[in-house]
Order: sequence, then structure tokens, then C-alpha cells
Amino acid sequence: MKALYSDGRVEECEDELRVLRHTASHILAQAVQRLYPGTKLAIGPAIDDGFYYDFDKDGGFTPEDLPKLEAEMKKIVKENLKLETFTLPRQEALEYLRGRGEDYKVELVEELPEDEAISFYKQGEFTDLCAGPHAMYTKAVKAFKLTSLAGAYWRGDEKNKMLSRIYGTAFTTKEDLEAHLAMIEEAKKRDHRKLGKELGIFTMMEEGPGFPFFLPKGMVLKNTLLEYWREVHTRENYLEISTPMILSRKLWETSGHWDHYKDNMYTTVIDGEDFCIKPMNCPGCVLVFGSEARSYRDLPMRIAELGVVHRHEKSGTLHGLMRVRCFTQDDSHIFMTPEQITSEIKGVASLIDEFYSKFGFSYKVELSTRPEDSMGSDEDWEAATNGLRTALDELGLEYTVNEGDGAFYGPKIDFHLKDTLGRTWQCGTIQLDFQLPQRFDLGYIGADNERHRPIMIHRVVFGSIERFIGILIEHYAGRFPVWLSPVQVKVLSVSEKSREYAGTVYAKLRSAGVRVEIDNRDEKIGYKIREAQLEKVPYMLVIGEKETENGNIAVRSRDSGDLGSMDTDAFVEKVLTESRVRSA
Repeated sequence: MKALYSDGRVEECEDELRVLRHTASHILAQAVQRLYPGTKLAIGPAIDDGFYYDFDKDGGFTPEDLPKLEAEMKKIVKENLKLETFTLPRQEALEYLRGRGEDYKVELVEELPEDEAISFYKQGEFTDLCAGPHAMYTKAVKAFKLTSLAGAYWRGDEKNKMLSRIYGTAFTTKEDLEAHLAMIEEAKKRDHRKLGKELGIFTMMEEGPGFPFFLPKGMVLKNTLLEYWREVHTRENYLEISTPMILSRKLWETSGHWDHYKDNMYTTVIDGEDFCIKPMNCPGCVLVFGSEARSYRDLPMRIAELGVVHRHEKSGTLHGLMRVRCFTQDDSHIFMTPEQITSEIKGVASLIDEFYSKFGFSYKVELSTRPEDSMGSDEDWEAATNGLRTALDELGLEYTVNEGDGAFYGPKIDFHLKDTLGRTWQCGTIQLDFQLPQRFDLGYIGADNERHRPIMIHRVVFGSIERFIGILIEHYAGRFPVWLSPVQVKVLSVSEKSREYAGTVYAKLRSAGVRVEIDNRDEKIGYKIREAQLEKVPYMLVIGEKETENGNIAVRSRDSGDLGSMDTDAFVEKVLTESRVRSA
């Protein structure tokens, strides 16, 4: 597909979907201004799974407006309007936009360099400030759909006006669009906020916006994940610590967080001095390493912490467990010699692969390099980036480079896992840091009896435990494998005559360590089975007069249906084995 660039070039585009979606956002804006004259335009980019456009319209939009806008967009597509591009000097562009009442566009142009020519795209009567590229004609956008409405602060700042955001998506074919829309519907069914409440895993309350409440079943799930985490990290010789949740401002000034991250930190005053509730575990771990003399024989030293951190997230960005203000981060920090960099990074990458494979996730790897807002010398950044790159190359892992998206203290490797719906989530990360050891003056005595500076790795596997649980809920649609299920077995009595034996079976499973519940209510067995299915319990044991008489159990599987009659001891061993090997 050929695309029109802002300098007038017409070339084959590398990312056809992005060009289509960007063009669709302009078609949406044109439809809005046709149907609702006077609406002001903000921004309308293409995004990973579609596009959106932000508008300033009196009274906003309603869901009933979307079909009307789609119909108008189809007219614009059918008109097959040609897209044309032109540029204006900055001052002329400002006068042009002011004359059209486009205040938001004026603000964008005012921030551009004075000598920069400003590019516009025109289709029919509609013109928009844009850097492109776009399709040549509106007819190229054949398969599109407006999907939702949302509020969005101008430029993401809650001090600014709330705008109306319309989301949509576009594909090259109707078949691809229909497949995507089907995936969206499936995602709605899997929404962790809905399932989390239905399954009794977590809840959010108005008394703590952005601060999740884990319910009893949610704590079983969370602790099961943490038990697995501890088992693997103990095997890999990590030393677990716990550091204070509140530490002095001086620490955060030394670490660099006060200068680079303070807008996201909660603060308090103790004895007349500023303190911060930790947004990260790293500085506390650094203090632990520096609390006593270290030798090269101690390295690599792998220190792990399941630390609760707090970050100030804007209210508009909060989303279930995916974006919260308080979460448990499975931080680990590795202190090492320069010679150990590659082997340690390879070890962490292998550990992350083991974790994600356990849950059936595939993943992509991304290497993020030095951002503009960073600290440290060019030499340190080059050495750190090369260390990560070398480890990835030696492991044979395919990766893409994300220029300028590293942490302010060092480059990083991000692991983007893919769930059953094909969606990607950034969870695991490996960050190489030359800066904190310098800022805290860390050292170790080398084989030459001289003092040397250690290198530091920051790494997480789950990332946020809470967010990972949200991902798991949607990945499994709440149908957790046996080892993760808060309730692994539900014992269902058929009648009053079988209740006593059902209680005996329940007690036997419970004493063996199986997570089990019993339903002895005076309800029909079909109702009890359906309810257990809705609760997504892996196994249901139906106990009737026949089972009571024979001393066995009738087993139903959530996933496979009726498994027939079984000896109770054999069934207990089956469940315990599935739990022990952590079958997916």
C-alpha cells in the first residue's frame, strides 16, 4: 500500500495497519465536525490495536452517537476523498489554526521550533495538523469500527480540561476486523475486574481508590504464587530480605528518585523531617548490601525482596489490578563484578523463561536504551547496554531495540508476555545499573586486595504481583489450573442420606492438604454442579447413596466432564500430584 508523507513523498509504507488507522482517525474527526460543528480537535493517533481521537464538545458524546458517526465515516470513505498535504511557516500555521478556533492545535504548534515548517493534511473540506503518513484516498479504509468512549485529560494532565475520547479500530480486511471484534467480546467475558469479584478474589472500595482488597480466595492464589516464587529463588541462591516501607528523603535524593520520580511518590513528615513511602525497593536493598564489608568471594550476591510499594497514579489511569497505587513487587538485585555481567543476565533470562513457561505464556524481548532524562557517563551507558546485548545474543534470543526507553539509571531488557487472546503485557524486566553503586559508594575487596565498585542488576519476574494476578485471571478466564485454584475440589452431597459420608470425604481431602469446600445444602444436585461450574472449581465430587454404600466417589472435571467412579485415596494422590508438578 502506498502512503502520502508530509513532505509530499508517495512511497510503499512499512506499517500498513498504522497508516490505515491514522487515516481512520482523520475520517472520524471529519465525521465529528460534519455532524457536530464547533467541536474542537485535540489529538488523534494510531495505537497498537486501533486509533482514538480526543474532542472538546459541549456535553460530550454518548454511546448512541457512535453508530451515527460510523455511518458518516462510511459516507466519507465512499466519497473516496483524496488526501493532500501542505506545509506552512510556523507563524502562518498559528494564524490559520487560530482563525479556525483550534485552540489545542495552537498549543501544540507553539511548542515547536520557530524555524520548523508545520505540516497539514487535507481531505475534502477537512484539514488537520498532522505529521502523517496517511493513505492516498479515504476509500483505503474499508474495515473499521468505533469501539468505545472514554474521558481523557488534555495532555494527560488532570489539571487540564477533560476531553471526550472516541476509540476505534481498522483492519485491511473485514475478516480481520471481525476476528478482532470477536476477541474484544471474549476479553470482556474475561475482564479480571468482573471475574475477580465473581470468584471472590479481590475487590476495590471507594475508601481506597487504587488500593486493592484481596479476599480469602485471592490470598490463597497470591500466596500460592509467592510460594512458587520463593521455591525457585531459594534454588537459585537468592537471599530474601525485607526493608522498611518509609525511608528518609535524603535516601531518595541520593538514589536520584527525588529528582526523577518525586511526582509519583507519597511523602510524610516524621520528627520534622521529610520521609517518602517507597515507590521502589532498590535503595533499601542497596543499604543492605552496603551495611557490611564485602569481598569478591561474596559475589555475585543475589538479594530478593517481596516489597510493598506505593506510587501515585492519576485517578483516570487506575484499572482494576492492572494499574494500582499499591502493589507487591518481586524485586531482586544482583551485585557482581564486571566479569559476571553476561552470565548473571543469562541466568535471570533463563529464570524468567521458566516462570512464564509454567503459565503457558510465550513472550517477546525488547532492549531499551538510554533515555533523555538519565544520569551517568556515556562510557557507563555504553558498557551497560553492550552487556545486555551480549547476553541476549549469546542466549540466541530474538529481540527488538526500543531506543530511548531505558530507566533513568540504566538500560533494560523487557519481557512482553502474550496471553491466550494474543494480547501482550510487559511484566519481567532486567535493568543493568552502574549508577546506584556509585551514588551510594558501594564497594568490595577484590582478589588484588583493592576496593572495587560492584555492578548492579535490577530484575523482576512477576513485576507487580497484583497485576500478574489480573493477567492470569484473564489468561485463564478464571479457570485456573489445579495448583493455582483457590478451591481445588468441591464435595457435593446428593441427599441427606449421603451428607455424613460427604463430610468424611471432605475431612480426608482437607487433612491431606487439598483445598476443598463442601456443599451440603438441601438443593438439587444439578443446581450444585452448575454453581460449582460457575465458580470454576477444577473437580467436583458427587456423593450419593451409591458412593456412600461403596465407599468411593464420583468425580466430575470442570474441563473434561464426568470421570466416573474413583477410589478416594487415588483421587487425593491425583490432585496432590497435579499441585506438586504445577501442571498448566
